[in-house]
Amino acid sequence: MTTPSTDTTVCFATASDLLDGYRRREYKPSEVLTDHFAQIDRTNPATALGVNALTQEMRETSMNSALAADEAYARGGQLPPLLGVPLVTKEKHAITGLPVTQGLGTERAQVPTANQAIVQRVLDAGVVLHARTTTPEFSCASVTHSKQWGVTRTPWNLQAGPGGSSGGAGAALAAGMSTLATASDIGGSTRIPAGFNGLVGYKAPYGRVPGAAPLSADWYRSDGPMARSVADVALLQSVMAGRHASDHASWGDHGSDYLSHILAGNVESIRGVRIAYSPTLGGFPVAASIRANTEALVARLMSAGVHVDLVEPQWSVEQVLDAIFSHFGAIMGRALLQQVGGDPEELSGYAQLFVAQAADAAGRGTLVDSLAKDAVIQQELAGIMEGYDVLLTPTQGAEMLPADGNFTDGITLEGRHFENYMAAHMTMPFNVANRCPVMALPTGLSGVGVPTSVQVVGHPFDEAMVFRISAAIEAISEPLGRPDGF
Repeated sequence: MTTPSTDTTVCFATASDLLDGYRRREYKPSEVLTDHFAQIDRTNPATALGVNALTQEMRETSMNSALAADEAYARGGQLPPLLGVPLVTKEKHAITGLPVTQGLGTERAQVPTANQAIVQRVLDAGVVLHARTTTPEFSCASVTHSKQWGVTRTPWNLQAGPGGSSGGAGAALAAGMSTLATASDIGGSTRIPAGFNGLVGYKAPYGRVPGAAPLSADWYRSDGPMARSVADVALLQSVMAGRHASDHASWGDHGSDYLSHILAGNVESIRGVRIAYSPTLGGFPVAASIRANTEALVARLMSAGVHVDLVEPQWSVEQVLDAIFSHFGAIMGRALLQQVGGDPEELSGYAQLFVAQAADAAGRGTLVDSLAKDAVIQQELAGIMEGYDVLLTPTQGAEMLPADGNFTDGITLEGRHFENYMAAHMTMPFNVANRCPVMALPTGLSGVGVPTSVQVVGHPFDEAMVFRISAAIEAISEPLGRPDGF
């Protein structure tokens, strides 16, 4: 076994940097993986001082993969695009023979007989899959704790949650436990943890990344990549995206070159681009530090020659919450109840709240009524984006959510009380309008030391523009670095 180094820099490298280093023979995949294991041992324990982002490690099998990658680089020739890069998967992304519990307890586990499509695709691309990451129960929350796995925390502030539902993915990347991660998004579950952890997360248009049946048919859903840079997101999206026989809603070519969009995203290339900027997205509560960091980014964009106009959609926060919970009541809330045999008492408080609020919203109308609510939001979004290349808006309005929060009494944000704590996030309209590609990008730190973030929202299916502008935003932004002590 390779001895870990005392320098953890490689644990915070980008995939692009690792791949370049492997090709130059500056270090080996087995050495990088050993350093990641050492970082996990140091930072991951499920204590008040630990991040607790992983549900399972695969040390032996992943080291075998890393050693095989060492040999492949030594031989040279044509190599898989992500050979030797460490990656963690969200626990719900099925791996052959490994139980999927979704945080509901081992008695509820299902054991898949095949890899989920995106898992197989990243393995075919040569990643070193070394662990799986925590989620809230049934991925139904934007905090990440469960009776099964305990509390996951962001390394930026151990009192704060990492977001959810891909919270383990975000915390693991922010703490240097991996280089890449798979995520999923039905109400912000990729973008929220990317935002709270200073990362880049991408929600592709519905169907661009194949999902797992039957819930892949839910048109709010999207599986996708999370990483430390826009280029790394492009690398991972390139191998994950594209039509697959297991998901009849999937579309587009597999192996598309998303990096080509990045190369077009230099600062000079966005001169003259038109951006619609919505600071509150129709009245969401936004903390002062988040507003300030977003305004600073807007000023940098304008200095780079970007045309920015202020817009605000004419919907209310309550209207957005009603629409998504009407949808969840018809699909996800019932699916979660089915998983626990119809007994909500088996769930944590936030999951019980989700089921109850989804059932209440669904009871006020039919699925057709839910579609009508969606259509109002979609049409309003299309209206404010008309004549602009993208929409720019914060990812979340709250500086943090407590790591162990249940929010059964709702939440008070910027002096306003909401029955549902999802009012803390500004991601949901773009699951309602789920043909829109959306990138979440860091903008700085909040007043409580947790990263802040913006979303770059494209017109339906216009992925190239979102990647292009996101890469330029990254180029004009100061890097966050890494959390103190990590």
